[in-house]
Amino acid sequence: MATALVSLLVQVIFSTKNRADLITPEIEPGLYDYLGGIAKNHKSRLLAANGTANHSHLLISLGKTIALSELIAEIKRDSSKWVKEQGRDFRDFYWQEGYGAFSLGQSQVPTVKKYIAEQKVKHQTRTFEHEFIGFLEKYEVEYDERYVWD
Repeated sequence: MATALVSLLVQVIFSTKNRADLITPEIEPGLYDYLGGIAKNHKSRLLAANGTANHSHLLISLGKTIALSELIAEIKRDSSKWVKEQGRDFRDFYWQEGYGAFSLGQSQVPTVKKYIAEQKVKHQTRTFEHEFIGFLEKYEVEYDERYVWD
């Protein structure tokens, strides 16, 4: 085969540092548009994005020329700078250091998009911490909870 043809789908989850409620309704649409632009600049696609005031879920189709860790570092660094430029209320904005990333198949995309779209409703009764630990357990990711949160 003369070229690499790739489909790498991943749901990425990360919070603001210390789960601070800094993703306000005023900046949220612009933030997710900005994240989509970062992904596009790295030949990846942001298929869905949503979250709450303290965390984000991204459904990404990863490009064939970038490692997931590199893309997430770019997304978090550049978007953190963008958020801080939105006003004095955001000068202390930071993303948590780590993230969770979970692979999925094409047939799961509609379900994951729906899950991401319903974040604000889901978190009326469920904390981010509970949700994230549920993902780790569902995907059988070994973890030490002392090093999950920052």
